[in-house]
Amino acid sequence: MALTDIEIAQACEKQPITKIAAKAGIDEKYLELYGNYKAKIDYNLLRESDCKDGKLILVTAINPTPAGEGKTTTTVGLADGLQALGKNVVVALREPSLGPVFGVKGGAAGGGYAQVVPMEDINLHFTGDFHAIGAANNLLAAMLDNHIQQGNSLNIDPRRIVWKRAVDMNDRQLRFIVDGLGGRPNGTPREDGFDITVASEIMAVFCLAESITDLKARLARIVVAYTYDNKPVTAHDLKAEGAMTALLKDALKPNLVQTLEGTPAFVHGGPFANIAHGCNSVMATRMALKLGDYVVTEAGFGADLGAEKFLDIKCRLAGLHPSAVVLVATVRALKLHGGAKKDELGKEDLTALEKGLPNLLQHLSNIKNVYKLPCVVAINAFTSDTPAELKLVEDKCKELGINVALSEVWAKGGEGGKALANEVLRLCEEENDFTFSYDVNDSIEKKLNDIAVNIYHADGADLLPAAKKQAQQLTELGYGNLPICVAKTQYSFSDDPKLLGAPKNFRITVRNLKVSAGAGFLVALTGDIMTMPGLPKVPAAEKIDVDENGVITGLF
Repeated sequence: MALTDIEIAQACEKQPITKIAAKAGIDEKYLELYGNYKAKIDYNLLRESDCKDGKLILVTAINPTPAGEGKTTTTVGLADGLQALGKNVVVALREPSLGPVFGVKGGAAGGGYAQVVPMEDINLHFTGDFHAIGAANNLLAAMLDNHIQQGNSLNIDPRRIVWKRAVDMNDRQLRFIVDGLGGRPNGTPREDGFDITVASEIMAVFCLAESITDLKARLARIVVAYTYDNKPVTAHDLKAEGAMTALLKDALKPNLVQTLEGTPAFVHGGPFANIAHGCNSVMATRMALKLGDYVVTEAGFGADLGAEKFLDIKCRLAGLHPSAVVLVATVRALKLHGGAKKDELGKEDLTALEKGLPNLLQHLSNIKNVYKLPCVVAINAFTSDTPAELKLVEDKCKELGINVALSEVWAKGGEGGKALANEVLRLCEEENDFTFSYDVNDSIEKKLNDIAVNIYHADGADLLPAAKKQAQQLTELGYGNLPICVAKTQYSFSDDPKLLGAPKNFRITVRNLKVSAGAGFLVALTGDIMTMPGLPKVPAAEKIDVDENGVITGLF
């Protein structure tokens, strides 16, 4: 019987984190140990390093399906494959949120023989970063409501508070609440709600901050409410940024762990890509680039979300220039996009595969023709894949001038990632003309339309009356020239999760716009996307347990 991910991770003989740090070239003076296998790295390493940046490799994917794509597994396996070829490589990943860990998706530390460890720690409390982010979020909420209670000298309109509380859990019960009940001593009654911590603007600020000084400045700019005469109220107006930064000062230091094969790995920050910008921290990415000749990172969900936001938001704001892109797909997932039934994915079905391939090809076209970046397709191998199916994928990709590499990292670790690693090394030597999918100085409506047309291949974007009014107000307030972070379903290029493959003749409907002034982008909400998910009928939490020796089971 095959071992589960957690059993593989627990059987691994981990190296002391001091040895991994030495391998990455990290001086001991920057190392802050969290036990034997985890450490934080002081951000002064970034300030004091004069090393040339390595090559940045982005791993992204097709639109996810219930069949699974294995993006994190491929990211880790590619890094191990590069290491197996003798390259100096560092991997940079997001931290998992407790919401998915206990909900549907499960953990997010890779899988099989391509994982980061200690897997249980990474998937649970880790080094406490998310708790610090939640605490900073909720401190700001408390100071906001306290200001109103203590006389409201800023003239805040309680009906126009846009700052929510946060908890790192899928808890639909908290989406819409009424608080401040119980009479005058207990606050001002008002409608309120919770976001999951990974959707909090604090998470986005945390992941885009370049330094502790930049973190404090970004926190200060966060808009929490509007006054009765329509003026924005910021965290700085509430004198909150200093205390919030104090809560986050240690969390801001990137976390160092290792892969099963001892490749140094930074796991830091974790915004969702369907409701936030979906990338690990700029600090961790920059640190990895100073330490590795090659840095492998990933962005959440499909390339229409994670890669778009990595390229149009993170790279734009941080001045990063990727050298290559890996687009992960599975034959099984492509057959689902082509209409195959989930219980028939093990059978050869060239018809369904051909119908589903446009999803992959459209993502590839975007990377190659819109962003002008070199790209390779990584087919995450399953034993049920037939030679005819693999040849069909390869032939269709070659028509676009893009190579395909079979990735066997789940079963073989770094050895199974060598073919992909060799193709990535070749692409990294190519010159590229990386560009963005829209001009940040265009109007809000034009930027939304460009994303819809260029990336989703929609006919355009429609703003509902409320969103149109918000766009006008945000422009008048000076926020019109910010990048756009679209909150959209991950399952489709469209804003309808049921439209699989590469749908045509549709439009994107934007129902709400808000500013994340600290993060430095506007958020456009489409479809029925929620910033607080709920648990499924049978949550993964029901299968998780711990024995008398403290060994965790059921975490996958």
